[in-house]
Amino acid sequence: MLGLIISIIVVGLIAGAVARLVVPGRQNLSVPMTILLGIIGSFVGGFLGYLLFGNSSGGGGGGFLQPAGIIGSIIGAIIVLLLWIRFGSGRGARA
Repeated sequence: MLGLIISIIVVGLIAGAVARLVVPGRQNLSVPMTILLGIIGSFVGGFLGYLLFGNSSGGGGGGFLQPAGIIGSIIGAIIVLLLWIRFGSGRGARA
């Protein structure tokens, strides 16, 4: 169980960091928020994989709410970050 939590955090950090590098512009996110971005992106990637490929995409058969692999996590984190920039970050100054 502890290994699962650590692996989710590491994959979240990697996916969130890559998403922040790919998406242009400055994102004012801390390291814990970057990890959370990657974790949420992993579930978004798992959901998209479920929609596109059915139950076989996650490997665990966990239904539509399942974590994705690293590529799916990065794609999901990019989608979540773009949505966050577009709709969620109303505090920042818009250029």
